[in-house]
Amino acid sequence: MIADNIKRINEQIANAALKVHRRREDIKLVAVSKRFPVSQIIEAYAAGQIIFGENYIQEMQTKKEQAPTSAIFHFIGHLQSNKAKIAAATCDMIETVDRLKLGTALNNHLQALNKTMDVLIQVNIGNDVKKSGVKSSEAEELLIRLNDLPRIRVCGLMTMPPFVDDPELSRPYFQKLRLLSEKLSRKGLFPAVEKPQLSMGMSSDFHIAIEEGATIVRVGTAIFGER
Repeated sequence: MIADNIKRINEQIANAALKVHRRREDIKLVAVSKRFPVSQIIEAYAAGQIIFGENYIQEMQTKKEQAPTSAIFHFIGHLQSNKAKIAAATCDMIETVDRLKLGTALNNHLQALNKTMDVLIQVNIGNDVKKSGVKSSEAEELLIRLNDLPRIRVCGLMTMPPFVDDPELSRPYFQKLRLLSEKLSRKGLFPAVEKPQLSMGMSSDFHIAIEEGATIVRVGTAIFGER
């Protein structure tokens, strides 16, 4: 079942990319495996899925120890600064850096580990009080400060728009994140990458996010089922 779901999602990604004349290979699928057992990660991995997303750092740490060694783990939840040490040792990418305190803590732990890490800045594009993320108006200043941290590579932006019943209503938020990334990129604020990554879109609206420029989509329910 998981293999069939992954195949279907990949076909939908390809179709969404084709619709706007984009290449399928420019879009990464993150299978959101939070609260699912590691056995389902292994099943998805066997079906060709490589990147997995987790929301809780200790759950991620446990799963990474049991998952195939070449599986890639993105942290996509709110990360407390006091968990930065575990995150620095465990994650392959952190998509939710939203404040300098967290970036500094990560940088210090990465320094001790002699590692660098790819991160995304989480932007609260809809000013949703229920969601984490830096305000759009403050993203540039945060990006400038994070670029001064030698162990962190800021590769792009991530967002979770406000929940809506109609996926089409997410489109304006995806557009805003893309325009923000383009503005920041023109200022040379993503020196670590040729083109900034955009992580946006989930099970219900990833096709719209792709039409608006997403390079990373985070899909859980459509792959693993309801939690």
